[in-house]
Amino acid sequence: MKRIIIAAAISLSAFVSAHAASITGLNNTGIGAGGANDSSYQLSIVSDTWNGSTVPVITLDNTWPVNTWLANDSTSKWITPTANQGQSYDAWNNGTYTYRLSFDLTGFDAATASFAGRVLSDNTVKVLLNNTEIASGNGFTTWSNFTAASGFTSGVNQLDFVVTNWAQNSGNPTGLRVEFGQSAVTAVPEPETYAMMLGGLGLVGFIARRRKNKQASA
Repeated sequence: MKRIIIAAAISLSAFVSAHAASITGLNNTGIGAGGANDSSYQLSIVSDTWNGSTVPVITLDNTWPVNTWLANDSTSKWITPTANQGQSYDAWNNGTYTYRLSFDLTGFDAATASFAGRVLSDNTVKVLLNNTEIASGNGFTTWSNFTAASGFTSGVNQLDFVVTNWAQNSGNPTGLRVEFGQSAVTAVPEPETYAMMLGGLGLVGFIARRRKNKQASA
């Protein structure tokens, strides 16, 4: 019996090596010092103020419009298109600001991936995983939740937060704030893991057969 237990433990160890892990790269906005670039995100802008791509900037605490927006804290901060966080945008037409976060599931089973989070925006936001909408929100003082348990792909995945800033001819800043909760994904076992698992199971079967034969001959 002791040998059977040892063999079963070997097989279990092989399974455990394909354990669930958190998804790397799901970073909250504003991890860093105020005024620095948030390199986790890439920003594409379609606006009557400016068109193009850039790296968003982490806001400074206690500087307008932060505190009109939900105040920054140690978990996350607002990010904005430029270091001038109070800049007014989109005087005549709504602007679209797409903040993209990329994460890589190479070596993991994409079918097992999941995450949850929450988002704030000025003004509205749609959350898209690999171009499929998974949530939307509207507000800069109350969080909106988002989750995903499907729609992932092996390799690089794209999570877009598409912010619409409503037209207003003055005092019209825009920004995004994101916080992630739990995430999980299961690693794809290496070939050596499968070999260990099969070997362990084979040993269990061999020992069980021997015991059965001994009992039959007794």
